[in-house]
Amino acid sequence: MNYGDYLSIVLVEPQSPGNVGMVCRAMKNFGFSDLRLVNPCPLDHPEALKFAVSAKGMLESARIFGSLEEALADCPLSVATTRRHGKYRQEIFAPPEIVARIRSGIPANRAALVFGREDSGLTTDEVALCRWQATIPTDEFGSLNLAQAVLLFCYELRQGLTTVNPEEERQLAPPAEVEPLYAQMEETLLKIGFLKPENPAHLMRTFRRVFARAGLDSREVAVFRGLFSQVDWATGAFTGKKGK
Repeated sequence: MNYGDYLSIVLVEPQSPGNVGMVCRAMKNFGFSDLRLVNPCPLDHPEALKFAVSAKGMLESARIFGSLEEALADCPLSVATTRRHGKYRQEIFAPPEIVARIRSGIPANRAALVFGREDSGLTTDEVALCRWQATIPTDEFGSLNLAQAVLLFCYELRQGLTTVNPEEERQLAPPAEVEPLYAQMEETLLKIGFLKPENPAHLMRTFRRVFARAGLDSREVAVFRGLFSQVDWATGAFTGKKGK
């Protein structure tokens, strides 16, 4: 089995054509071929072609998306790479730990590693779109060059995925099904006064983490959507939060 068939590398708004070229080369070195780019810099730049070397074909075949949500639509297993810790960036795994999690879910589910902008990384909202978070432990200066980070993760994946269990059968719901659930949930919880209108994302990120740990399949997503539809129906005449 070719493990590379089940994993995508996603670059969000890469700014340096040379870095994109080096990422292509790193991916080809370790057997990965599906590169997805979200609003990238120009790909026909001489620097991109120069640093891609023998991976120019991957550069030419890279798929371009208008948003990270679109790029991850078919990837139930997604990993946001980040060096920043914080209130909304919890349970950040080291590369070997995240490889073990990916290994347990493929080939039944497609996986994606997501890398952010060279100067600012991923936003909190973009991190929230991913199921897990991972970082490369470093000393003192924590920021790595984009291509270096991709290279290190590709190496760890190459080492850890050579013996993927082909008998894994549980197929998770893709983000294309889960994101509409989150949107419906937020609308309903705002309606019944559970979420604060000025900052609904605060608690919604908690729900995202809970459901990400659970790993919903398509049937479970449908059940939750039915639940919130019933809540909407039952609270059709509701006008405000209890006690007001």
